[in-house]
Amino acid sequence: MAEKTSANPAKTEKPVLLSGGNPQIPKGYGDGPIQAYIAAMPGWKSDLGRRIDEIIVRAVPGVRKAVKWNSPFYGMEDDLWFLSLHCFTKYVKVTFFRGASLNPTPTGTSKYPDVRYLDIHEGKFDEAQFTDWVKQASQLPGEKM
Repeated sequence: MAEKTSANPAKTEKPVLLSGGNPQIPKGYGDGPIQAYIAAMPGWKSDLGRRIDEIIVRAVPGVRKAVKWNSPFYGMEDDLWFLSLHCFTKYVKVTFFRGASLNPTPTGTSKYPDVRYLDIHEGKFDEAQFTDWVKQASQLPGEKM
């Protein structure tokens, strides 16, 4: 019986990492699923995830949060999102769903004309620019998902 008890918390504490190191987290709304995702981000990415979340919460009062498709989403209303995150082996990708409207425009392009990406590599996070983009993005119409 003690073995079952010790095995279950280990599964809870260490979610499966998908290809590229993205945590597999059950979908859900609110801060809880986001914090579970951030805690499961591998290595330096977890600290970055915490910092990104703190910046978004501070810059956008009343921000809504959810984990969908193993990625955190942030928006002004449930199911209308302005930003999401995803872990890859060497960086964290931030997706701005209306990023083409941001000034300056993030450099990562997409096959979708409005979407822009920001790939954040270890030690290469411009917090001031990110904060500005988050404030701008939160004022634009959200993407329904």
